[in-house]
Amino acid sequence: MAKFGKWVAGGLGWAFFGPIGGIVGFVVGSMFENGNPVTAPEAGQATRTTTGGYVMSLLVLVAAVMKADGKVLKSELDYVKAFFVRSFGAASAQEAIKMLRDLLNQTIPVADICHQIQKNMDYSSRLQLLHFLFGIAQADGKVDPVELNLIDHIAKNMHITAKDFESIKSMFVANTDAAYKILEVEPSATDEEIKKAYRKMAMKYHPDKVSYLGEDFQKAAHEKFQKVNEAYEQLKKERNLV
Repeated sequence: MAKFGKWVAGGLGWAFFGPIGGIVGFVVGSMFENGNPVTAPEAGQATRTTTGGYVMSLLVLVAAVMKADGKVLKSELDYVKAFFVRSFGAASAQEAIKMLRDLLNQTIPVADICHQIQKNMDYSSRLQLLHFLFGIAQADGKVDPVELNLIDHIAKNMHITAKDFESIKSMFVANTDAAYKILEVEPSATDEEIKKAYRKMAMKYHPDKVSYLGEDFQKAAHEKFQKVNEAYEQLKKERNLV
């Protein structure tokens, strides 16, 4: 069994229940030809987010974003597969795409899914989900307006702040003030405010925030962290900061 299958077999945690569980439950069993059980907590038992639960949440939201414009192209699946290969390896990507194909045939109650995620997943992990969604939406070189609207809807229902949404959006959608938006400050900010904002954002987006999900997700989170560093370096050059 590839890494993806091990993540799911290791337990879906809270994602085993609610709208996410209802959507993915019928396809999970087909992944395990050797009869490996999928563990889940007892109903009502509080659990932290497992890697399996995180992956399921991501795939369901990815399916929703891909369906946003009313069509799913083979090229889009190829882009998503390449994204998963780059992030988690070929074997895991193959299993993820199999499940994604099944999810694309289902009606996804986006708001309900997001409310379940918001209630059970820590904020740093929700920020990383948003970053993944933007990365996949931009996989073909641009973020479609329909996809952008849906990601905005997802962010609001996951209770992501407007500033954090704009920060991550600016990592993928070019604009003249991108570096400032990534650091969540205005162009009129003082040099000291820029430095303070960088320290704050570096802590917020540090890969260690999602270390409990495993090395693969921590490595993927480094991309977001790097964007913060690049934004700060750009402003340092523009302002001649020491």
